Formats: sequence, structure tokens, C-alpha cells
Amino acid sequence: MRLLLTIIVIIALLVIYAGCTNTSGTGATPAYSVETKGILSVTCAPVTTSEVVLFSNETYTKSRIVMHTQSGDVVSYLAEPKTPKVAIVYAPGAGEKITGHEERMVKYAEAGYTFMFVDTRGNGAETPGTPFSSQLIQLDYSRFEKGDWPQYYLSVCDLVSAQKIVSDRSSVPVYAVGSSNGGRYAAVAAGVDPQFAGYVGISTSDWGLLDSTIQQGYPGDPVRFATSIEPSTYFTKITPRPVWIFHAKGDPVIPYANGKQFFDSAQEPKTFTEFSGDHGINSDVDAQIIMHLRQIYATRE
Repeated sequence: MRLLLTIIVIIALLVIYAGCTNTSGTGATPAYSVETKGILSVTCAPVTTSEVVLFSNETYTKSRIVMHTQSGDVVSYLAEPKTPKVAIVYAPGAGEKITGHEERMVKYAEAGYTFMFVDTRGNGAETPGTPFSSQLIQLDYSRFEKGDWPQYYLSVCDLVSAQKIVSDRSSVPVYAVGSSNGGRYAAVAAGVDPQFAGYVGISTSDWGLLDSTIQQGYPGDPVRFATSIEPSTYFTKITPRPVWIFHAKGDPVIPYANGKQFFDSAQEPKTFTEFSGDHGINSDVDAQIIMHLRQIYATRE
């Protein structure tokens, strides 16, 4: 009878937990501004969340968390150990879906690290939006001119909101990590939100939009907007927090030279690692991140 009652209580708690809604944000009116030098500042709108527990055992819990934002729902997945030492908010590359990260989430959770996968707007998975393209750039610049929120800025706020959600749950250091296009969003998020403990970019670089805009002779606001979405713009804001860039020598998507140039523009402390593979996060990168974080946070209770 006691066992039966325990099971009933656990099931009831899981049902309640699955439907719970929390609020994340500053409570201030959402707004953004871009300095004359092109540096973005954001006050992100508070978000509410709906969470469904997908799996739980003695090691970790996996949940699907929907962030209800000022401009639509953003889907994320969280693998959270019982006692996390550090957390990662991960921005995926173009076309990356959660199905390709199941083993990765378990690996990080088993190491004691929370891993939150944020499905970027327009990435072709569960969160709607426009994929990053010349079309999005034109749409976003039009929004920028009108004072509306560009989707790019909203995607940055999604990562900022994810950071707050994770840190509110366990009060651990949270790193902004991204692969390919996701590494670009993650760099901006780390720059605008000083609560991120550091930034890790994998197979990534600047977009090249700023150089193109200048070469075409555009003045004023087009240059300011282009500067605001280039990830290297935010290295001055990330320092003195650490920057770690991974790039494979034979990357067929973003050339190695571009990744190295991106790294060279970062301020200290910074680390460049050439990894085994081609493009995007892989098991070699995972192993190095896990080992490095273990060395830093080995004594954290």
C-alpha cells in the first residue's frame, strides 16, 4: 500500500511539473538600441514557459520547454543532471534538429553539465521563422528602420532568456555555445548578456555582411545594422570572459582561414582549437569541452 501511494504521488507530481509555467525576464519594457558603433543592447521581454518531462532517472531529467515570447513560441530541450556544476545554452547550426543531439545531451548530463538546446527561429524544426538568408537580412533591416524587432535580435533574446531559465533553476555558470550559424547568434548573446560565463564557437566566423555593405558604399544605418549582427562586434563586450573557438582544418562550409580570422579578432582570454572532423560540433569537440569544464569546476559542489 505504501509503495502504491508513493507511485501515485510521483505520477501526480510529474503531471503538475509537466504543465507548470514559469516567468523569466527582467519585467522591464522590451526594447533594443544600437550604438553608433553598431553594438546592440537589448532588454528582452519576460517569457513564460511550459515544460513537459520526457524522461527521468537517477542521473538526469530531460524536458521539452516551450518559451512563450513576445513574438511567438520558441522550443527548447533541456537535459539536467541532479546536481549540475555548469550549464550550456546551445544554438544549433542551420538545419540542426534535436534528434541529432540526443546522445550529446546524455553525455553532458552524465558529466554533470546541464545542456539546453534552443531551436533557433527559422531553423527548419519546431520554431517558426525565416531562415537566415538575404531575404531575412532585407526583412530585418526593414524592421530595424521602422523601430520594430528584427528576427535576428529576437533570436538573441531567446538565448538570453534560456540563460536566465537555466541559471534560475540551479545557479550555476552558463556558457553560450553555438555551432556554425548558431555560433554567430551565441557570440552576440554572450556579448549583450554579461550573465553568460563565456562563449564557445564551433565551425563559425563573421557573416561578412559588414564588409559587403561597406564595399557597396552604403553609409549610416545600413552599416550600423550590419555591424550589429556581426559576431566579432561583441568580442569587446565578452572580455574578460573566456572565448574558445573550434575549427577543423578541412571545413568545407566555413573556411578554416575565416575561423582563424574570427578568433584573431577576439580579446584575451581566448583559445583556438583545431579539431578532428569537418564542419560542426562532434564527439571530439564534446570530449574537449567536457574535459576542460571538468578541470575548471571539479571542486564545485
